Amino acid sequence: MHPIWSPPKDYCNRPVAILGAGVLGRRIGCIWASAGYNVHLRDPSSEQLSAGLAYIEENVSTYSNKTGLSPGKAHGFTTLQEAVENAWLVIEAVPEKLPLKIDTFGELAAHAPDDCILASNSSSYKTSEMLDKVESETVRSRILNMHYYMPPRCMIVELMTDGSTHEGIFPFMVERCRESATEPYVARKESTGFIFNRLWAAVKREALTILAEGVSVPEEIDAMWRTMFIQGEVSPCMMMDAVGLDTVAFIEQHYIKERGLSSEKTVDYLQENYLSKGKLGTKCSLGGLYPPAFPENTQTKQGSPHLLVLDVGLAAETAATSIGTPAGEILSLAPDGDRIQHKVQTVVPNQLLPDGITIDRATNRIFWTNMGIPGRLDGTVCSSNMDGSDIRTLIGTGAINTPKQIAIDADARKLYFCDREGCAVYRCELDGSDLEPLVSRQPNKEGSTTDVQDWCVGIAVSPRFNKFYWTQKGAPKSGRGRILCAGIHTPPGPIAAGADKDEELCILSGLPEPIDLEIDEERGQLYWTDRGELPWGNALYRVQLDREGRPVGKPEILARGLHEAIGLSLCHKSGDIYLTDLGGSVYRFSRDGKKQVLYREDGRAFTGVLCLE
Repeated sequence: MHPIWSPPKDYCNRPVAILGAGVLGRRIGCIWASAGYNVHLRDPSSEQLSAGLAYIEENVSTYSNKTGLSPGKAHGFTTLQEAVENAWLVIEAVPEKLPLKIDTFGELAAHAPDDCILASNSSSYKTSEMLDKVESETVRSRILNMHYYMPPRCMIVELMTDGSTHEGIFPFMVERCRESATEPYVARKESTGFIFNRLWAAVKREALTILAEGVSVPEEIDAMWRTMFIQGEVSPCMMMDAVGLDTVAFIEQHYIKERGLSSEKTVDYLQENYLSKGKLGTKCSLGGLYPPAFPENTQTKQGSPHLLVLDVGLAAETAATSIGTPAGEILSLAPDGDRIQHKVQTVVPNQLLPDGITIDRATNRIFWTNMGIPGRLDGTVCSSNMDGSDIRTLIGTGAINTPKQIAIDADARKLYFCDREGCAVYRCELDGSDLEPLVSRQPNKEGSTTDVQDWCVGIAVSPRFNKFYWTQKGAPKSGRGRILCAGIHTPPGPIAAGADKDEELCILSGLPEPIDLEIDEERGQLYWTDRGELPWGNALYRVQLDREGRPVGKPEILARGLHEAIGLSLCHKSGDIYLTDLGGSVYRFSRDGKKQVLYREDGRAFTGVLCLE
């Protein structure tokens, strides 16, 4: 049993201590200073300490561009006891000598605050190897590995238990790492070399073997790597699924036989956990290392992305009888070339004005919003499997007003959505828990009505830029629409309306009537639909973003002539853009704006669209 653990008291106002002001230690200090924490940098060498403090002072503003926060101050110390006083987090980055690390953690056990989290930046040693002088189980439960690579170029950090680390520390530290604009990964168990270093060790070992055997030369190895894994964006597990796990096992058997290797953690592992269960990869309806991309009955031809489209139900015959009739549907469409080849299927029927849709690709669950009747607080957020089974109401009636577009931060496992008449942007867990308002435009005076100028509609989340973007459409056809953005890790409490604050957050204004948003992080581009008045409305827009995620130059119109444009989804593999409108049409656009009408049906009014790549 772990001892009871809770986050360090008042950690927001306490320093982070970094032990070691070398090349990596000073960068780690800069990371935490950029998140608004004061940093205590300790090094026994006054020369090294001065260089480390100078680095932080000169570079912290660059790091802060990623967090969007006001940086903290860095202070230098030559003694450990002074440096860790009142710290809520200590990260040791001392030289990679095990006896030195053992001594360091012995000192930390004696001098660090009782609620302080203690971490090692070591990539060579597990923290369990450093605890010879830490006898207290309570202290051991607060110790973990926390390995950084080389910021600011690489902002990955890996977290790993010492074998006794309290499990509650990991979600807490993941959130704190994201505040500092780093990308955290948690190793599920102790491992020499963490996650990436083990991958790199295998690549390095085999590259040297290729060179030693005279099979190739460094220039060719590096050129092939750039083409396959950098330009081609190939990743190991997805590549194995694409090749087929049965083929992977067959090839590996040949290496096992030729080199006298063990099959326990390769072929035997695949056979027991995947092949024996019919999980062969992307060619199989059961999936492979990843879950299946599509249910068995909705497979499409290779290269033809599948679409899920929301029919809001306003054009249905039943809607004419009562606007409160749940006539909305989630539809399955399968494009083949320039048209919808297969029969349109209903995946989820009887929804009350569905509007936004997204997917968690790790579990293949879809999430959507139902607007309900504006003003009645009967909007909902729901989820199901991709085939419409296992429908769950994540946020029920009474909590939100008119939820619109919904987006997912897959890394942080969070949902974001806008509430139009509620004049708000919300975030919650994937199960609907921990609902929190990030933006609140509601009037403060009792009896006041909301201003249509403050209606929030479209939402996009960008971990790369550490920002979320939303649209405030303004009155219909008014030309007063805006797009705003804020840091993902804003201080606690919703962002309220206010002239000064709006000027800071607003990145585009004077738009006809912006609706749904999508962001292409790779290309640094923001897209949106606009259902305003012609000639500038009923169009698809795009604007280029700078390194901080803010617009560069004027927005461009990629396409016009739409019929109340709403839904928007980017296909990152093909580069195509999918769009829907209330006129009952589904479109596909190329990046240069070439338009194809994939589907059109009278009696339909489409809102959200999701491209299942």
